[in-house]
Parts: sequence; C-alpha cells; structure tokens
Amino acid sequence: MFQRLLVAIDDSAANPVTVSFAIAIARREAAAVQVLYVNQFVVGGRGHTLSSEAEADQLVSGAVAELTASGVEATGALRRATCFGVATRIAESAAEWSADAIVVGSKRRRKLRRLGGQGIREQVTKLSDLPVLTAPAPLRMTGRAQFPRTAATYPQGLVGPAS
Repeated sequence: MFQRLLVAIDDSAANPVTVSFAIAIARREAAAVQVLYVNQFVVGGRGHTLSSEAEADQLVSGAVAELTASGVEATGALRRATCFGVATRIAESAAEWSADAIVVGSKRRRKLRRLGGQGIREQVTKLSDLPVLTAPAPLRMTGRAQFPRTAATYPQGLVGPAS
C-alpha cells in the first residue's frame, strides 16, 4: 500500500513514538522512509532558528539511524520555515519526494487547546492530498499513577490489592 513514507519529526517528547510508529508501518509495508525536520525561525530572531544546525542534524541522523537499525531504508532532510510555514514545508517535501503518505507525531492536547484544531497535523491534512498518519501520543504519567505491585514488593509477603 505505502512504498514511500515521509516522517515529519520535531524535538518534542512525541519524537521517539513517531519514529517507532514509522518503523512499524515501514517494516509491515516494506516502505522506504524519508525523515524530515523543519527547523523554525525564531520570531524576531533575525534569521536564528529554534535548533542549531548541529542539533537539527543530530535529530534527523538519530531517527535515520534508528530506522536503518530496524531494517528500514531511510534518508533524512532538513528544511527551514517560519512558524506559519511548517505545514507547507512538510506537504511540499512529501510531494517532492513522491511520498505515498505522511507520518506526523501527536501531542496530547487537553481541554480548550484541542478545540482550535490549528495544529501542524490539521494544517498538513488541509494542504496535502496524501493520507496523513498520526502516531499515538506519548503517555503521560501523573504522580498518582502507580503500577500494580507483586507480592515480592510488599514487606513481609503481604499481598496488594491486585490479588
């Protein structure tokens, strides 16, 4: 179904999940992957970007290395854009590379922030005719969340609520 995937990454906590998701799809479909990082210009920064060239290159090469280590044919690309042009750069890069689909990461948006629907994923979906696959958002564990304990972790062999 998909022979060429464009995987758009960023420097957020969603990046590892996005790469893992892309590995799973690419291995299943025997697809080639191009990893894309769009380095945003800082507003009022006179040409400075959010990540240095070395940081951006490290992000892309790390993702490419992870894909390659998993047996996926992968290349990388860097682009620059203003905060308003990130989605356009992703859609353009997918068209230039003749991608069959675009993979983007997801962040867990809460309450009113999700109502706007103005995230990169939504913008890319509007700008491209290609399917946009969204990787699951990384899980966030609060301080109250606890993993089930086994009998060995309780003192004196007492059993927890799970048993």
